[in-house]
Amino acid sequence: MQSEPIMDVAHLGHIELLTPKPEESLHFFVNILGMTETGREANSVYLHAYDDYERHSLKLTAAKQAGVGHVAFRMRSPQALERRVAALKGSGFDHGWTDGDLAHGPAFVCCDPDGHRIELYYETQWYEAPPELRPALKNQAQKFPARGVNVRRLDHWNGLAVDIEANREFFEKYLGFRLTEQIVLDNGTEAAMWMTATNKSYDFAYSKDHTGTRGRLHHITYAVNSREEVLLAADVFLENGVHIETGPHKHAIQQTFFLYVYEPGGNRVEIANAGARLILAPDWKPIRWTEAERKKGQAWGLKTIESFHTYGTPPVDVKS
Repeated sequence: MQSEPIMDVAHLGHIELLTPKPEESLHFFVNILGMTETGREANSVYLHAYDDYERHSLKLTAAKQAGVGHVAFRMRSPQALERRVAALKGSGFDHGWTDGDLAHGPAFVCCDPDGHRIELYYETQWYEAPPELRPALKNQAQKFPARGVNVRRLDHWNGLAVDIEANREFFEKYLGFRLTEQIVLDNGTEAAMWMTATNKSYDFAYSKDHTGTRGRLHHITYAVNSREEVLLAADVFLENGVHIETGPHKHAIQQTFFLYVYEPGGNRVEIANAGARLILAPDWKPIRWTEAERKKGQAWGLKTIESFHTYGTPPVDVKS
């Protein structure tokens, strides 16, 4: 008999990005992506996309190297948080409670098999727009910023991992994520995975880190409203001298319409259309992509740029 699905994770809440160029990174996210600053604490700045319901979805922290500080998932209820804590305790992946952070309550810290720091929380502060940023429609968190790319919300993140299979099993067993798509090499090795806790087709993805380095970041993704806005984002980046790594184009896996750039600190940022595919089937059967299928490139035959497979943060020097 099939076990009941675990539905304790509500969604991806926020991400902490580390940057060695904090002022330049802040300028990028506020003036080029169109985000709004909602707080500062120590060496961190907290940022909000105009339709994020929580007070922030990005914590930008000054650091010696670029990378991801932590990833936070909001739980569906206090009871859901306690269930996940009980499941994790004694697993070897649990690190214990923190008092929380600016705008959210106590968080339970764990690490996946690759060492990415994950925080689980429930208590949160909803964003309240000041008078000058209040929207005309009350079902939107903030008025349209009309600045730069105008990102709407945090969509997903992509980590790099040494052992994809071990990480997949961790997220399935302890947090209740479902696998929606994956890449499996001819020798049977799992090379990438896309997982969801919602009805979105994915809330995060992991791809294999060929440097053998644990706990690195591939990219974070902010969503805009349409493909046309992804194209407009390309023009915004062009006008502001931001190097476009690849795109605009369409992924074969998950069918996301994408554009990738680097923020000044060195972290890769994706702009994608918000009309992501939905997984409505409770018995969804994961899609498996082979080596031969992936060699065909992206949806319309564009070859994936080499740096997409080799670059992550913090950067690693690979000796040939």
